[in-house]
Amino acid sequence: MVAAVAGALCVVATPRERFWAFGLYLVLLACVWVLARIPPGWLAKRALIELPFVVLALVFPFVAGGPTVDVLGLQLSEHGLLSGWNILVKGTLGVLISLTLAATTMPGELIIGLQRLKVPTMVVTIATLMLRYLDVIAAEARRMRIARICRGHDPRFLWQVGATARGIGTLFIRSYERGERVHLAMVSRGWNGAMPDQGRAAGSATWLVGLIPTALAAVVLGIAL
Repeated sequence: MVAAVAGALCVVATPRERFWAFGLYLVLLACVWVLARIPPGWLAKRALIELPFVVLALVFPFVAGGPTVDVLGLQLSEHGLLSGWNILVKGTLGVLISLTLAATTMPGELIIGLQRLKVPTMVVTIATLMLRYLDVIAAEARRMRIARICRGHDPRFLWQVGATARGIGTLFIRSYERGERVHLAMVSRGWNGAMPDQGRAAGSATWLVGLIPTALAAVVLGIAL
């Protein structure tokens, strides 16, 4: 987690005119993917979440002002091209760094990492319960949807959107009531407001190996600045 955050900060701090630096960042990420055996297809499918930012980056050269340059017969704003490039490359690298962290770290390990990094206890507790009960709430939503369909509800019709909205409200109330019951059960079992520490702390060798890519990214940033 520390390596991912530090790497993202290196990407953000790099001047947008240093095109070669972003290429080196991508090479570093590719090396991590090879060592971690992350399939490219897994990354590509999940990176589609960035599409709205890609569209924004493509619009900038056409709407920004200032001096223009001729690109394939089109007069594009020079400032817009750089701004679009800045959004596109930094956003893409940020998404890829996040996906790399998600592919190499289990959700439970993320929670333990947040706790070890002294993130506020309330934030750790909320994240833990969210991960624990996300599948439960999703299963409850599926059961409610099946029940509605069995009673003649067809979500494809616009005039039935009211039933869908009421179903979402019911799901919220059920989730809230479930949370109250879970909290009471935790208190009755000695809950003191903090998640118990689990696992074994990372050693110096683990820190050294994990921070190697970030250290190389910091070197690239130092040269770029």
